[in-house]
Amino acid sequence: MTKRFVYMDHAATTPLREEVLEAMLPYLQDKYGNPSSLHSAGREARAAINEAREKTALALGAEPNEIFFTSGGTESNNIAIKGAARRQKHKRHLITSSIEHHAVLDVCKELAAEGFQVTFLPVDRYGMVSVEEVKRALTPDTFLISVMTANNEVGTIEPVAEIGALAREHGILFHTDAVQAVGQIPMNVREMNIDLLSLSAHKFNGPKGVGALYVRKGVYLAPLYQGGGQERKLRPGTENVAGIVGLARALELAVEEMPEKSRRLQELRERLIDGLLKIDEVVLNGHPTSRLPGNVNVSFNYIEGEALLLGLDLEGIAASSGSACSSSSLEPSHVLLAMGVEDQLARGSLRLTLGRGSSDADVDYLLAVIGPLVERLRRMSALYPRQH
Repeated sequence: MTKRFVYMDHAATTPLREEVLEAMLPYLQDKYGNPSSLHSAGREARAAINEAREKTALALGAEPNEIFFTSGGTESNNIAIKGAARRQKHKRHLITSSIEHHAVLDVCKELAAEGFQVTFLPVDRYGMVSVEEVKRALTPDTFLISVMTANNEVGTIEPVAEIGALAREHGILFHTDAVQAVGQIPMNVREMNIDLLSLSAHKFNGPKGVGALYVRKGVYLAPLYQGGGQERKLRPGTENVAGIVGLARALELAVEEMPEKSRRLQELRERLIDGLLKIDEVVLNGHPTSRLPGNVNVSFNYIEGEALLLGLDLEGIAASSGSACSSSSLEPSHVLLAMGVEDQLARGSLRLTLGRGSSDADVDYLLAVIGPLVERLRRMSALYPRQH
């Protein structure tokens, strides 16, 4: 079997599309004006940002003045949650889930250290947040609920619209970390009762280092830092014009191609899951149907995930064991542990995420490689039961 390169880590990042690079290049070369400058070069850059803001808003069902550009998902989450907390004079309680990305969890833990009360909701064995659990956690002191749209590790899609409706009914702000969802599944902030939404361009074939925060009209956040009047003072600093243009173009293309891409990725995903589950002692993690089109997360008993990743890498397959932002940690996934997955199984997890360039040949190659690799690693494991 000829060795080839197969990229199955699209949840970590995606390749930049040629059309997106083409849209960005003028603002990396000839059109280099500062958007805050009053001369023609500055006005040209400002016009590009305004157009990108309109395209981004259109993709989310928002208004252009509700879109604020940031450096990515992490900054958007920080501005949304801390910005809401710092505006509070009396209320001190917020609710999140136990399977959020660390860009949400760590922010909530920091606020807890400052005296805020934080409820970390449990999830079921599929990684699903219960709307009833959210309802039970509400108090008269609650000012914010933050629940991700889709989990970055296991791909489970959360009941965001229902949680948003509950929050709206009680006059509570609702934020969702939609970094994994935007560009992958349909998102409409009005229909889903969302007040604050975070997204990042490099998750849908846009550039790294640029993201956006949707802030519903009438919602006010305290800025995290001061400096200038950019992004209406919520996110001061000279705008990344090329990145913003790239984000909007990538999102425009992702939404346009979503129906066909989603159908194709679901077919590939199911083929991949079926093939992996034929291996002994393999468990599918996440919801069986309410999951992102390209996400597959499985656990292999009696194997360390790191050893499996290294073995796949030697065969030219790029994958992960969970969030790329915590890949240096040797601790088992907090998401899997929160779902009730046993420690040993959690340590043997593998995340395979498909994307625009994924093919049937990629799935075939992975399935041909992984069976023998798992068998070899298990023979080396002291935990693997042997017949006497």
